[in-house]
Amino acid sequence: MSSPSESLLDRTPVIPVVVVEDVAHAVPLARALVTGGVRVIELTLRTPAALDAIRAIAAEVPQILVGAGTVLGADHAKRAHDAGARFLVSPGATPSLLDALVSTGLPFLPGTATVSEVLAVREAGVHELKFFPAEASGGASYLSAVASVVPDVRFCPTGGITSVSATSYLALPNVGCVGGSWLTPRDAVAVGDWDRVTRLAAATLSLR
Repeated sequence: MSSPSESLLDRTPVIPVVVVEDVAHAVPLARALVTGGVRVIELTLRTPAALDAIRAIAAEVPQILVGAGTVLGADHAKRAHDAGARFLVSPGATPSLLDALVSTGLPFLPGTATVSEVLAVREAGVHELKFFPAEASGGASYLSAVASVVPDVRFCPTGGITSVSATSYLALPNVGCVGGSWLTPRDAVAVGDWDRVTRLAAATLSLR
């Protein structure tokens, strides 16, 4: 596994962004990703099963770095931390949310979509950010322009990215990785087609 001090942005070309509806799917899904060579997973806090899924993966699949996404406030941040999340991802970054993320002591990626938001988070001392929603906010060409004026900030773009468009993001100097849901298709997860998840995960390793 990667060093604990390694940046989240450098661990894998693609962080799978996963919505878990059934806790029973969490552990085999995580194991399928590990088999495919992907050792990071972000579980979004959008379903009642999410925290229990994080707890199960943290306990049973130590080979993967499990994080919580869609962190919206202090309660989300604390509960994800207590469930065993090892990093946090938020869709935006208000001052109070930033404080909550910092207070957990976990690595985190706060969401930004505009240059003003990037500068506000940068002023708070954070230089690794989420860019969301990536495709709707200007895509790779937007981030390319941002690189010229804020070169010391790096991003994990997420939102509408596909296996095809991922390469244009990963070619940018200010992008470390992308977030994507295509590694864990809902239909594959629903029927337990873990071999398909493994194949999709393995295919991402050559993107960077």
